[in-house]
Amino acid sequence: MFDSDTPPLPDTGQWLLLALNEKLPHVIVEILRARIIGLHHFLMLFMMLAFSVLFDSVEAPGLGLGARYMFTMAIGRLLRAISFVSTILPSARPWCATARFRVPAYPHHWAQKYYVPYASDANSIRQLIQLDIAYADTGKYVGDFQPDWGSMSFLIDYLRPTASEGSSWYSLLKKAGGGCNDLLYSGHMLVAVLTAMAWTEAYGGFSSALIWLFVMHSAQREIRERHHYSVDCVVAIYVGILLWKMTGYIWPVKDASHVRRLTKLEKIQGRLIQAAKDSDMDKMRELLEEVEIGSQEGQNKGPNRTMWVFACATIFSALTIVLLAFTWTSDG
Repeated sequence: MFDSDTPPLPDTGQWLLLALNEKLPHVIVEILRARIIGLHHFLMLFMMLAFSVLFDSVEAPGLGLGARYMFTMAIGRLLRAISFVSTILPSARPWCATARFRVPAYPHHWAQKYYVPYASDANSIRQLIQLDIAYADTGKYVGDFQPDWGSMSFLIDYLRPTASEGSSWYSLLKKAGGGCNDLLYSGHMLVAVLTAMAWTEAYGGFSSALIWLFVMHSAQREIRERHHYSVDCVVAIYVGILLWKMTGYIWPVKDASHVRRLTKLEKIQGRLIQAAKDSDMDKMRELLEEVEIGSQEGQNKGPNRTMWVFACATIFSALTIVLLAFTWTSDG
């Protein structure tokens, strides 16, 4: 859609970082520029967190925490796709498309009809708003190269292949590696924020504060290196936090048996205190056994088992997909 002549959007976050480069000590600036942590580090932290229940580092269900992470990630990715498909934003790196792709010399046929005639003339845009119809005569459309991809021909409108790239849709798809226009919001920052939220919920304390510092460092580096605009990182941070809080209603933070046991204790608290005053050990033992039996019965009703099966299936499917993706796209 946008070529190398299209300027990036004005970004006050980028301006602020450039101004800080002039004000801060050189050592601090170099730390901000350093690639201390990347996307793969946050993913490794998530995998460590999901399986750390096996080493009693976090309370069960650890795989449930992993399933919650991936479920939240799926919702976030869906919302992200809806967001960046809705409006095409120019890349913060204008040279990206021409450096990575064989870009056709003409825009997509939708852009030829609905965007190009009104892109630079204020009067034509005003008339378009008044008429609410694409009135400009664009003449004959310049069509895209149409290879024979059989049942996969629907990809032609999205990948827009050129004759020099051959006829294989599969090899072209592997080499795509994502587009060049800005994607609102940042997927890298969504992963970082969800990892930090999961870690904070499992551990808290100093280690969580350190991870949040890494998240902030990654955000400013995304902006500094112009992989994203500031708004992409800001939106990713609060969307990640809100989505994690929302899915907390589906996956409980702690084992539900602890909550049931405390609830049962609150109900019998008066009788337990009275039995202690009367030194009635048999009555106290009977009440405590009632609490234990009640919590065990609630635990064996089935929802936890279903959640465990779902969590294990989610983790297994995700690992399978990741391994297949690495294998199939190793040359892409």
